[in-house]
Amino acid sequence: MQDSPDDFPPAVEHDGAQCEQRLFLVAAARFLENAGADSPRLTAEVLLAAACDMERTELLKRLILSPRCRMDPAGSARADAYIRRRANGEPTAYITGKKEFYGRSFLVNPDVLIPRPESELLVDLALAAAESCRRGARNALFADFGTGSGCLAAVLDLELPDNWRGLALDMSEGALRTASRNCRALGCGRITLLRCDFNNPPLREKSLNLLLSNPPYVSAEGYTHLPREIRAHEPKAALVPTLAAGADKDVDGAEAALSIIKQAGKLLKAGGLLLLETGHDQGERLLPALRESPWLEARMHTDHAGMGRVLEGRLRP
Repeated sequence: MQDSPDDFPPAVEHDGAQCEQRLFLVAAARFLENAGADSPRLTAEVLLAAACDMERTELLKRLILSPRCRMDPAGSARADAYIRRRANGEPTAYITGKKEFYGRSFLVNPDVLIPRPESELLVDLALAAAESCRRGARNALFADFGTGSGCLAAVLDLELPDNWRGLALDMSEGALRTASRNCRALGCGRITLLRCDFNNPPLREKSLNLLLSNPPYVSAEGYTHLPREIRAHEPKAALVPTLAAGADKDVDGAEAALSIIKQAGKLLKAGGLLLLETGHDQGERLLPALRESPWLEARMHTDHAGMGRVLEGRLRP
């Protein structure tokens, strides 16, 4: 993102007259576009709606029904601040404090990664696999390693049949606080949060039916090429296994996944399922680890862009 220009007009005009929302949006979108922000018009709408404490659809409806609607001083001050923060590279989700994932709104902050749509594939595959347990064991257990905001664990809690329970693990106290807030807000009642290192989790062997994770999988070199706003704002330990696994700076990004594969071989029950989000180019490194005993099968699932995204492995029954 480029440096933000200085010519963005405040929402409250200098003569004291309050600016119309529609005029603010035009100026804000142009300001964000000049600053190099993605989807400047959409971003301006999202941030203005948040500043006015309403949903974007409500804002758009108001603009249609009351095109000359003016902004109150408090809302205009927030809107100005939000737009400038975005122009300076802060992610929209951290400014608004929320991000949608699998049809739910999740609280987010710099303690956790911002949920991405690509990770919804993990949920799709987990829910499909859960059908095989519907008539199986009375009690089924899943674990989410590196839960972050808790988005994966919370959605599974809400979507899985009643015979399932879940564990959400993370080393970060801040991440677990955020996950706890999200679980409470969404009414999740079957999740237990644990602060621990997933290289040595305090779980019984052969206790899990499903283990899923979106672990750190960016290489040290790859991290230097990520967009500046990611490097400046999102937690590096959740992106690069160098910090999460204590490896040296030359790691290739697959270390955390390999560690989880090793743990999964011990923790999953016979026939249990492992689902791992990975880098699109890590299949050749990871698949061989799932083609040895005690694994029965392994495959890579592609996302909507056709990129390798989720590694699936199943233990021998």
